[in-house]
Amino acid sequence: MPNAEPTITLATPLKENLKYRSWVEVDLGHFAANWAEMRRLVGPDVKILQVVKADAYGHGAIEISNAALRNGAFALGVANADEGVQLRVSGITAPVLILSPATGSEIDQIIKYNLTPSVSDLEFAREFQKKAHKAGIRAPLHVEVDTGMGRGGTIQTEACRTIRELSSFPNLILEGIFTHFSESEILSCYNDLQWRVFRELLDKLETGGIRIPIRHISNSGAILNYPDCHLDMVRPGIISFGIYPSPATRGKVAFNPVMSFKTRVVLVKEFPEGCGIGYGRTFITRRPTRIATIPVGYGDGLGWPLSNQGEALIRGKRVPIAGRISMDMCTLDISQVPECAVGDEVVLMGEQGGERITADGIAANVHSISYEILCALGKRAPRVFLQQGKSDRVEPSLRRIFIPDEEKSIDRIDSIIRHCFQTRARNEELGDAIYYEMFETLFGKEDRQLELRNDFRYRIQVTEFAPDEGVPDPLRQDYFKVTTHVEYTKAIRNAHFMIGCALDNEQLASFFEDKRCEYRWLLNRGENLVPERDFRVNRVRIDGEDIPLVLSESTERGYEVWFSSDELKKELNRQARVEIEIETKQRKSNRLFSAYLVYPTRGMEISFHYGGTGIKNVKDVGFFAGKHPYPETTREEGKSVTLRLGDEAWIFPTSGVTFFWDL
Repeated sequence: MPNAEPTITLATPLKENLKYRSWVEVDLGHFAANWAEMRRLVGPDVKILQVVKADAYGHGAIEISNAALRNGAFALGVANADEGVQLRVSGITAPVLILSPATGSEIDQIIKYNLTPSVSDLEFAREFQKKAHKAGIRAPLHVEVDTGMGRGGTIQTEACRTIRELSSFPNLILEGIFTHFSESEILSCYNDLQWRVFRELLDKLETGGIRIPIRHISNSGAILNYPDCHLDMVRPGIISFGIYPSPATRGKVAFNPVMSFKTRVVLVKEFPEGCGIGYGRTFITRRPTRIATIPVGYGDGLGWPLSNQGEALIRGKRVPIAGRISMDMCTLDISQVPECAVGDEVVLMGEQGGERITADGIAANVHSISYEILCALGKRAPRVFLQQGKSDRVEPSLRRIFIPDEEKSIDRIDSIIRHCFQTRARNEELGDAIYYEMFETLFGKEDRQLELRNDFRYRIQVTEFAPDEGVPDPLRQDYFKVTTHVEYTKAIRNAHFMIGCALDNEQLASFFEDKRCEYRWLLNRGENLVPERDFRVNRVRIDGEDIPLVLSESTERGYEVWFSSDELKKELNRQARVEIEIETKQRKSNRLFSAYLVYPTRGMEISFHYGGTGIKNVKDVGFFAGKHPYPETTREEGKSVTLRLGDEAWIFPTSGVTFFWDL
């Protein structure tokens, strides 16, 4: 038994900014710098897939995904469908590749959320084909080949047969093929063997008439060690976070660590000689000792093997972990830092005062690898994202936990969202109105995919009919010609789609039910117009390419104008610029025109042009829902009115504007 009782030091009150028990800092500036180095290494023509599995190695999958896309990522890589769904429900629309072999139970999620599976066997592919056919889509996939990793992938000797059968499935797009080095962090003959086997397979496929667009083999180690293996795409993971795959790769390029793990001292005690610290009394004070308690333990990823082995940084000095690490707490010997006080910052991984504790160093102490350290460390802590050394935003730990089994939880999720609307609107009735009008419009149908659009441009041109346009005099005298040019960016869902022209609200509603209907128009407002004569789609373009008109027909639900292109099949589920130009008529006595936004849209410009028509006193009445409900309005008297919202402003459905005028 010790001869004296410990004393508690409270020399310094808790700091005002002690907001979190512990936190992980993610430096997005370092991440961007690492991305610049990777781009330099692989060149401008090689696509980069950012690996974000396991919560982006603990860095926060949603924010890292967005940062990677801002820096030019072509796609994102996850381990399973749940991780992909987490990205989709956060609003990410970029290609998401499931790097592990996909399972049959994931197919419904893969189709619903536009994910790209890795295929290793034909049984999965056949089931995927059946469900894709039933859904009426063509879905991309990547086939994995086992060239010596001995894990996922179809065996190399069966690869040609597997790929030939895959290429025959009408609803599946063989978008990519890949393999995985088993020891890319070093230079080895085995890597050379895997590379040779993969190249021979690609050559054999091409000789047989099968050319797969995206071929990839290089992970982080191969990007550094095997520059000749970059092919069409590379898959960096650990190096994008500033960690080298092996000591041998450290000198090849300069990367910056992205993650730091920090906490604060919550208690300081003075112990005499002979006191036991922590479970099992594995640390006994041999002299008067100052001990600091921090609120981090193995439940936070600070591994139990670091007990009496690990270190921390306080006031720029290294201090040892004293005693066993508990689930939620840990103790440090701060005898060599007499100025240490409650509230002081403690760095468990990262830099402080010129000293640094690295993931590699922690891994060496516990006989592990840096990958495991990054994934585990700070798993209960919020992520604080930094830009130029300053806090950019905070992602609470709960936001990073995806709720599984979404379908069974839908009522609970709806209830949460509804109450969020009520709180945000500060009014229960208004919150309910927002929920029912907006949320149920978007998600009311089980199989409806969320449509997000960017950079919406809507140009209305009102003119008189020219004498040589062949319009009869009564129509020419009573009607204006209205040419509407619409542009927006969205993910392309169908290679065969239509523009629908409805004569009443019932027909209009039926067009909204058809996921192949790209754009809808309500023609008659008491004007007795005939679609075949008075409604014309002048042009449809996607990414600057004209899409052929293949069919125009009148049906029970209205007038349908169909467009189709085989080339679009390669662009499915990719972001593309859509342009639609429609020409119609409007009775002059009907002195108003409305434009609506029926999908969540970021960035908008709506312009009404009327020069030379006799229209005057044009007024606009906007009804825009979102954070910025009042667009900037520009008027050019006698010519046009333009409404704008910035590129980052989101507009909720149903929003729009109505133009009124005199003649």
